[in-house]
Amino acid sequence: MKKILLFLLVAFGGFANAQYVVNYKKVADTYFENKDYYAASTFYKKALKITGDSTQAILPYGMERKSATDDKVIDDYEGSIYNLAESSRLYREFNEAEKYYGIAITFTNTRFRKALFYYGESLRANKKFNLAIDAFQQFIQRNPGDALAKDAQKEIESCKFAIEEMRFPRMVQVKKMPANVNGLGSNYAPVKINNELYFTSSRPIAVGSKKDMVKTDAGEVQVSTKTNPFINNIYAAKGELTSADIAVRKIDIIFPKSMEVAAATFTPDGNTVYFTAWKNKEKYAIYSSKKTGDKWSDPQPVGLQVNSKDFNSTQPFVTSDGKFLLFSSDRSGGYGKYDLWYCAVREDGSLGQAVNFGPAINTEDDERAPYYNTLTKKLLFSTDGRIGFGGLDFFESEGDLVNWSSPKNLGYPFNSSKDDLYFTATDDKGTKGYISSDRESSCCLELFEVKKEYLSIAGLLTDCKTKLPLAGADVTLTNAEGPQKMTTGTDGIYRFKVDSKRPIKLLFAKDNYFAITKNYPYEELAKADTLIYKDYCLSPFKLGIPIALENVYYEFNSAELTEPSKKVLDFLIPIMEDNPEMEIELGSHTDNIGTDEYNLDLSNRRAKSCTDYLESKGIAAARLTSKGYGESMPIAPNEIIVKRKKKDNPEGRAKNRRTEFKVTKK
Repeated sequence: MKKILLFLLVAFGGFANAQYVVNYKKVADTYFENKDYYAASTFYKKALKITGDSTQAILPYGMERKSATDDKVIDDYEGSIYNLAESSRLYREFNEAEKYYGIAITFTNTRFRKALFYYGESLRANKKFNLAIDAFQQFIQRNPGDALAKDAQKEIESCKFAIEEMRFPRMVQVKKMPANVNGLGSNYAPVKINNELYFTSSRPIAVGSKKDMVKTDAGEVQVSTKTNPFINNIYAAKGELTSADIAVRKIDIIFPKSMEVAAATFTPDGNTVYFTAWKNKEKYAIYSSKKTGDKWSDPQPVGLQVNSKDFNSTQPFVTSDGKFLLFSSDRSGGYGKYDLWYCAVREDGSLGQAVNFGPAINTEDDERAPYYNTLTKKLLFSTDGRIGFGGLDFFESEGDLVNWSSPKNLGYPFNSSKDDLYFTATDDKGTKGYISSDRESSCCLELFEVKKEYLSIAGLLTDCKTKLPLAGADVTLTNAEGPQKMTTGTDGIYRFKVDSKRPIKLLFAKDNYFAITKNYPYEELAKADTLIYKDYCLSPFKLGIPIALENVYYEFNSAELTEPSKKVLDFLIPIMEDNPEMEIELGSHTDNIGTDEYNLDLSNRRAKSCTDYLESKGIAAARLTSKGYGESMPIAPNEIIVKRKKKDNPEGRAKNRRTEFKVTKK
């Protein structure tokens, strides 16, 4: 563990009069209790005498504690360091959090035991995955009974997942939107309708400050606070969104005083907007406003089917057909903290009863910001309840609001080691859109444009004998994401799309044909742009019909295979590997030279040599049968009649000395 250097403020003799600024600490504590973590961190740094060019805290420290006063100074110091780390983490400044948790993990007071867990979390957020794994493992070892030990194990799995995923990035372009859109504060929850981009921003609405007096045990301290705080509101941007001078304005809805609003979603006609709204410490609720002409109505809560004073309902999304409202809520009846729910939107605009998405989607943690594509039947949402990169990650599931496929992580760089949420599509198939993420920020969500790209794996499959397109063949592509399957049509064409350049295996199979497998390593895929096109063919066979293996030779008067013959038998190895259920017989034949008994014995031994060789190459003995036929099954005459006399036929005998294989079980 890296040791933290702490500077000596005063000589040992001046210990009791150390200039530790108690007032600043009290101010910081007040901000911390009020969850104003940015302000809290600022004043903890003042209390600890941390300046912009230093990461070290000043501690009156240099000898053993000798009095209760000394203990209090040390406790104040440790508490301030820990709360500074906490404040940094809670306003998502993980570089700062990593520094100060790195100090806090050296404290022996057990009330700071969680520092090691959050140190690991900060390392993970900063993409230091291996160091994060070490920190989480240490936390589990030291605190096996702690409630966070389970979370630490999940974090370890997520770090391992992230390391592997980042080796093979998905084919996704991620581009940060211009500064006018990504203004001060958080910018998130984008949605595009009628050529306008609506999004939520907590940018300050004016510049100004006032002086407030904060009371402490040592008196009053004057602090500066903003007269216009960072208030969440809905904004619109129209025109070319990549332009640096794009104009941004507030949505034309008059909201009640002190109400904050976020995460707008529109009905297909653009005349009704739903959004999250709240005041001060009230619960989050979903409101709506209707547009008549150019004027929006006063916001109204959507009703008790969705809202309640006892729980939060947030992040609404209306499906493109206008039939369903999806949202996130911590209401009772769920599976975790925040779950995904939906309700029907009736023809009169009223809402039906809320229905939970179920355990296939929801976890014991948070599920947030749903998006559903009615064309592709795909649900995109964010969760911190599954193995991912850490924080909130995008996952995708296919279904019909009742039945869902197992959610899949959308990988890197769609996801990052920080929070990623609020996807919205700008095309029908969901390949283009916007997301919100704090991946490049020290505090806040920002808007990014995303575009999914794909690599096509395609080609023509034919019959090896006829050279004609092969219809009805099953083709399976398998990579780390799982299998994709298709059946060739009359044109024999196969085609797949993949969204990363992870290694790929293609399996081609059809009844009465030998299946083949083709592997595409990362090195080959990395060189490709958008298409890899390769043609293959399948060889036909008939059950029980022998197929000659050309040029299988043995040593003279022996069953020992020659080296060239082994290379011929190697032809069977990929066939056996690609057809794992198949069983074959290796049959050996002789000509008529020698006695029947001798030829039968020799052919048995030669056939056995073939199966022994294949076994040595890893083919299971249970799949192999050897049989010698001697001279009993010639395929050409050993002798021919010339002028009524028998004459040796060397060419015929050469054809009869053969080794064959036939499929006995497919």
